[in-house]
Amino acid sequence: MSKFSRRNFLSSTAATIPLGLGVSSIPHQLSAAYVTGQADILVTGKILTMDSYLPVVQAMAIKDDRILAIGDLEEVLPFAGASTERIDARGHVVTPGFIDAHSHPLFAEEAIGVNVNLPTIDEVKKALAWKASQTPPGHWVRGVMYDDTKFSDERPLNLNDIDQVVKDHPVYVAHRGGHTGVVNSKALEIASITMETPDPIGGKFYRENGEFTGKVAEHAVDVFFKVGTWPIMDRSVRQEAARISSQNMAAAGLTSTTDASGNRNDLLAYQDARRNDELYFRVAFMPSGGSQVYRGLKEAGIGSGYGDDMIRIGAVKFSADGSASERTMSMSTSYQGKPDDFGILTMTQDEIYSAVDDAVAHDFRVGIHANGDVAINMVLNAYEKVLKDYKGINPRHRIEHCSLVNEELLGRIKAAGVIPTPFYTYAYYHGNKWVDYGYEKMQSMFAHRSFLDAGIPVAPASDFTPGPFEPMMAIQSMVTRKDVRGRVWGPDQRISVSEAMRICTMHGAYASFEENSKGSLVAGKLADFVILEKDPHEVNPDEIIDINILRTVLGGRTTFEA
Repeated sequence: MSKFSRRNFLSSTAATIPLGLGVSSIPHQLSAAYVTGQADILVTGKILTMDSYLPVVQAMAIKDDRILAIGDLEEVLPFAGASTERIDARGHVVTPGFIDAHSHPLFAEEAIGVNVNLPTIDEVKKALAWKASQTPPGHWVRGVMYDDTKFSDERPLNLNDIDQVVKDHPVYVAHRGGHTGVVNSKALEIASITMETPDPIGGKFYRENGEFTGKVAEHAVDVFFKVGTWPIMDRSVRQEAARISSQNMAAAGLTSTTDASGNRNDLLAYQDARRNDELYFRVAFMPSGGSQVYRGLKEAGIGSGYGDDMIRIGAVKFSADGSASERTMSMSTSYQGKPDDFGILTMTQDEIYSAVDDAVAHDFRVGIHANGDVAINMVLNAYEKVLKDYKGINPRHRIEHCSLVNEELLGRIKAAGVIPTPFYTYAYYHGNKWVDYGYEKMQSMFAHRSFLDAGIPVAPASDFTPGPFEPMMAIQSMVTRKDVRGRVWGPDQRISVSEAMRICTMHGAYASFEENSKGSLVAGKLADFVILEKDPHEVNPDEIIDINILRTVLGGRTTFEA
């Protein structure tokens, strides 16, 4: 042992123990005198480790950014010294830091737009009028965080609403889901869109009674971003957005997330925030398949996995169909009450084959947005093709959202080792939207129960901004399947609190190939943890959302404290 420092001994010991094995035996192997004063932090209380071999312990010692020891109090206490910070969590509960495996932390862009997440259409009109008054003539006015089902008016925003208050500026109101928006007449004019303009492939200009409604979807959105003068979000503003977003997520108990479709400016924003010690989560960065940063990474020979514990390159992201929350996902059966509406595909099968083959050839894992069963089938076709003669370890390709499944798709997902990332807050938050799918279809959507029963390590995913990222909302949503009004959507997909918490921790780490460094509280892993006011196992399931986050710790550093 003389060849090793104390820290090296503990780290190397932990590294040789299989994943999930409790390492509280380490204190038994060392004398108290040998380890006295080693810990920077000692945490005591009820600690839920997410380690199946040692699920509940009393104490945890932390050195630098790692867990030094964990186990019963008398075993861990010798690691503390006079200078050790003591965190008494008795009466509360400690869990691993929560992980969101699919979000868009910089998507809101409130720095350049106006937030229209408001209760009435009149309030949205006032907000857009105000923003127009602050915008140079002829420049675009952008609304963000729009949700068509949340107005007390019980109808969506339309072109006429915007025209009444903004006539001389083109306006684009972006749905928080990211797949649709609402424009005004000026926007149609500068984009040269008339009633004779055909819908683009993979997109739609919505019309009713011979007139535009203002709603545009998928690739029909693209034309507007090619014309006119848009507000600029410079580097310093993006850095600030990364700070605010990571701070907000830390306050909800998140210690890691995945930016599931980033560009060069997004990656720079995370790097800039980190450089200024203002990045409060770990981020797996999924470059968008059509982006400059993806091309640059391929040219540089950098693939998935490159980076460190704070910022790491993840899978490349493509999108094969529309949105669940905006009711454009591609399905084999129609939407409720709309017999001719089967959703929208945004990639052909050949395009998916080509994208997957190219990504794998450049050492990238792949994550393809596929909500509906039609799109999921097409993505699996490509994964099965590229994996046919594959000899290495499971690359864990992903299906982003993977909303509507059936037994055949479940079997293929399991066989291919694919990671699905269904929405974890949607059943609760987006209840009004599920009317368009119907009760029967919802029994097979966001199918956490089905994935677990099939032995598939389903990942946690908010898809923020489309869905809220709060883990307590997520756990309640997966456990109860109730929306904000108490309606139950897909009761067959309910899971237990323990299963939901494991999804939000260990499964999240597994989705990014980081299960050996985070996701559970085990000696040698990163010291990412959360102190909850109450144990989610011990409250009414309908009140899990009300559990307060008392403290969030990232690598031994407190990033939020109530």
